Amino acid sequence: MKYVNVYRFSSCYYLIFSFLFCFGKIENSTAQTSDKFNLYSQTSETAGLVIQYEQDLIAIRDFYSPVVQGRGGYANYSRNQPLNSPEQRKRQIEIDNKYLDQLSKLDFNVMSVYGKVDYILLKRNIDDHLRDLAIEEKQYGQISKYIPFADKLYQLEKSRRRGATVNGQEVAGMMNSVNKEIKTASENLKKVEFLDMPLASFSEQAVKGLQARLKGVNDFYQGYDPLYSWWVPEPYETLDSALMAYAKLLKSKGKLTTSQKDDGSGITGVPIGREELIRQLQVEMINYTPEELIEIANKEFVWCDKELLKASQEMGFKDDWKSAQEKVKNSYVPAGTQPELILKLYNDAQRFIKEYDLMDIPPIADETWGMIMMTPQRQLVNPFFTGGREISISYPTSTMSHEDKLMSMRGNNPYFSRGTVQHELVPGHHLQYYMSSRYKPYRESFRTPFYTEGWALYWELLLYDKGFAKTPEERIGMLFWRMHRCARIIFSLNYHLGKWTPQQCINFLVDRVGHEKANAEGEVRRSFEGGYSPLYQVAYLLGGIQIWSLKNELVDNGKMTYKKFHDLMMKENNIPVEMLRATLMNQPLARDFKTKWKFYSSK
Repeated sequence: MKYVNVYRFSSCYYLIFSFLFCFGKIENSTAQTSDKFNLYSQTSETAGLVIQYEQDLIAIRDFYSPVVQGRGGYANYSRNQPLNSPEQRKRQIEIDNKYLDQLSKLDFNVMSVYGKVDYILLKRNIDDHLRDLAIEEKQYGQISKYIPFADKLYQLEKSRRRGATVNGQEVAGMMNSVNKEIKTASENLKKVEFLDMPLASFSEQAVKGLQARLKGVNDFYQGYDPLYSWWVPEPYETLDSALMAYAKLLKSKGKLTTSQKDDGSGITGVPIGREELIRQLQVEMINYTPEELIEIANKEFVWCDKELLKASQEMGFKDDWKSAQEKVKNSYVPAGTQPELILKLYNDAQRFIKEYDLMDIPPIADETWGMIMMTPQRQLVNPFFTGGREISISYPTSTMSHEDKLMSMRGNNPYFSRGTVQHELVPGHHLQYYMSSRYKPYRESFRTPFYTEGWALYWELLLYDKGFAKTPEERIGMLFWRMHRCARIIFSLNYHLGKWTPQQCINFLVDRVGHEKANAEGEVRRSFEGGYSPLYQVAYLLGGIQIWSLKNELVDNGKMTYKKFHDLMMKENNIPVEMLRATLMNQPLARDFKTKWKFYSSK
C-alpha cells in the first residue's frame, strides 16, 4: 500500500510538532493521554526522518529502474523493478549511511516513547537493508564472470536516463558484439557442471534485469530517433532473444540440495537453516530460538487436544475426535450459498463484540468491506478464504472435479468458517487496512506479520475465551484453526531447520489437524512456494500470543478497558508487538535496544 497523500499530511504534522517541541510547548505524553488533538497520535520526533528515508529510497529505486512501455501509449508506461544495477546498489548504500549518520546526531534521550520507537525501528530497517545489499553485492561479485557484457548494457541505460543522443550505428555494433559475448558465455557455461540453486536464480534475475533495462532503452529511442530506428531493430531483437535464452540456461544449471529436491509431493523450496531463522527472529523482535517456539506450539497443541476431546464427548463420539470433526465437515452449505453464510457469520461476530463491549467499530469500516470469489487457480495454493479490504471466498466452481468440490466445501464448512470471518474483515485485516491509513501511516515500512496476522489471530483467541463458540460443533470449528496455527509453527520451522520434507508437512496437517489432503497440499505449497517469508506462518499464533500477553498485563490487571486497549493498539499502526508494549506502557528504551521480552506463559 502507498499512502502518498497521507504521507504529505504526516510531514505537516512533523513540522508543526518539531516547532512546538523546540520551544517547549509540548510535554512528554503517555499512551493513556485522552486529548484527541494530541499530535502523538499521528507523528513523533523521528517521524519526519522515517518518511524522508522511505521516499528517498523510492526515488532512487524509481530513477535507476528502467521505464518500459506497454500497450496503449503513455498511460501504460511503467517502471520495471529488476535486480539492482551496481550503480543503483551503490546509491542505496550511500542513502542508508546518510540516514544512519542523521540518526546518530539526534538527541535520543529527550524523545517521547513514540519518537524512540520510531528511531529504533528505522535504525533496524536501515541496518537490515544494508545487510541485504551487502549480500547482493557479494552474490553479484560471484556471478559477474558469467555476465562480462553487463557493464555495456548498464552504461547504455545510464545515458538514456538523461536523454543522450546516441549513434545508432555504434549502438547496433555494441549489441552485435554483446550477442557474440553471450554465445561465448553460453558455451563456457555449458561446461560448468552446476551452480548452487540460489546463485543460479540470482544469475537469472541479473540477466532478466539486463533484458528489462535494454527494453527500456529501446522503447525510448525506437521510432523517435531515425538512425537508431534504422540500425538497431534487428540487433536488438536478436539480443533480446539471446538474453532470454541465456537466463534460462543459467537457471537450468541450478542444483538443488537434498533438502530442496522434490520429495514426491511436487513442492520444492529452500530451507534457510537455524542460523538464519534466529537472525530473522531477532529482526522481528522475537526473543526465542526455533526449538523454543516449537515447544510453545506443542504446549498449545496439548491445550487444544483437551478442548477437542471435551467437544467430541459432548457430541457423543467419546475420544474419537476425528469422527466428531468429520460430522462437522459434512455440515457444509449448498453450492451457491456460501456468501450468505459469510455475511451471517460476520454479523454474529459483530453482535458478540458489541454485547461484550470489546471495541468500537468505525461505521465506515463496518460499511465498506466487500466480497469476491476466489479463482480455482488461487485455490490450489490457498484452499481457504483470505481477506483484507475484502474477503476472498474459497468455494467450488463448476470447473472442479467432483472430489475437489467436496473437499473444498467440507474444508469451508460453517463451523470452520465461524472463527475466521472476523479474522479477515472486522476487527481483523479489513479494520487494520482502515486504521493504518488513518493513523501514523508512515509506519507502513515497519510492517510485520507478527502484528498483521497476530492481531487477527488474537481476536480468534479472545472470542473463544469469551464464549463465542457456544456449541461443541462451533468449538471444534474454532479449535481446528487453532490447531492449524500450532501446526504451522511446527511444520514450517522443522522444514527450515532441514528436519522435515514437504510431504512430512502435508502428512502432519492431515493426521494431526484433520485437513483434507488437497487442502493440506495447498497449505504447504503456499508456505514454501507462495512468496511468503520463512517466518510468516509462524507469526499467526505467536503474534496472537504476544498481544494476548499484553492484554493480560494491561486489561486483566485493570489498567485499561478492552476498548481502550484495542483502540490504542490500532492507532499505533503495524509495528512489532514488543514496541507496542513499550508505547502502551510508556517503558524506558535505550538507543541500542535489543529484544528481550519473554511473552509466553503456559499458565
